[in-house]
Amino acid sequence: MKKKKVMVGMSGGVDSSVAAALLLDQGYEVYGVTLKLWDEPVVCEGIRTRTCCSLEDVEDARAVAFKLGIPFYVLNMKQLFEEKVVSYFADSYLAGETPNPCIACNQYVKFQAMLDKAMALGMDYIATGHYARVIYDEKTGRYNLKKAADLSKDQSYVLYMLTQGQLERLLLPLGDYTKAEIREIAMQKGLVNARKPDSQDICFVRNGSYIDFIKEYKGIDIPEGTFVDKLGNKLGKSKGIASYTIGQRKGLGINLPEPRYVIGKDPVTNTVTLGTREEGMVSGLIARDMNYILYDKPDSEMKTMAKTRYSQKEFPVKFTAVDDNKARIVFDTPQPFIAPGQSVVLYEGDLVAGGGIISETF
Repeated sequence: MKKKKVMVGMSGGVDSSVAAALLLDQGYEVYGVTLKLWDEPVVCEGIRTRTCCSLEDVEDARAVAFKLGIPFYVLNMKQLFEEKVVSYFADSYLAGETPNPCIACNQYVKFQAMLDKAMALGMDYIATGHYARVIYDEKTGRYNLKKAADLSKDQSYVLYMLTQGQLERLLLPLGDYTKAEIREIAMQKGLVNARKPDSQDICFVRNGSYIDFIKEYKGIDIPEGTFVDKLGNKLGKSKGIASYTIGQRKGLGINLPEPRYVIGKDPVTNTVTLGTREEGMVSGLIARDMNYILYDKPDSEMKTMAKTRYSQKEFPVKFTAVDDNKARIVFDTPQPFIAPGQSVVLYEGDLVAGGGIISETF
């Protein structure tokens, strides 16, 4: 029987490396690829940041492919990445939102452009080192996205945008393993990155300062703005809306008699609203660009669970699909600090029902 071909996205980290190794053990014809997304700036020798996509990562991925005896290629996707991820990131911050560039990268680069390339090369599947599971439901005829067995590493939140066509062609071999088990497999196989730390920072923001990156990338100065309270009373000068995130309490640069959080940002007036935690509570949200996995677009109100941040505990909601691929989501209990630009993901048990990008709160 002819082996199925799979293109594995190899970032240079231990997860994607073990994904390739596991698929090889399972009898697939494995091809490793690293996506060249961004040209990293020259940094001082000895300074390292915990990002992915560096030259060192490419070489680690190449070394693993050599160790496993599989072909290895580097695909240039810099133009697409800049358009769909970097430019989107900068523009969203300047518009007062808090974007998630990793989700945008997954949507347009890793699971769209890479799949298109794999299909053009005659591959049967693509695979990544994400901790989640793809299962097929024979009753509904749909491919579903399920949480990882290791809930502490579950990454289903950042994969909610996957379509049926993408899920059908996607292998996620790490979904049934714990992180400790993956590192043990890497050590047993003698992989060079078995003990390599996980990447945490955004790959194109090298010093951890989003605002410095935006100013340099856009070639602009961020105009000063104003801090106001919920009634619109001026509290002092701010560094501009792009410099703050919803829920931020530290580093505001303003002295107030009591702790205050960022609870709102207005790009039209360039004001940052500060308030108490109670004032930062919201009852619901409107999400745009909705994608449904578990079912087609619902035609009536539905009850489910939701989360609006990667590490957040799910909470019960009611949601209704509305026009223009949007959804109105009402929380059973008010939630604090919901940031437009982030994603809301809906769950039914261990399955991802769907999700979208938060556009406004109420």
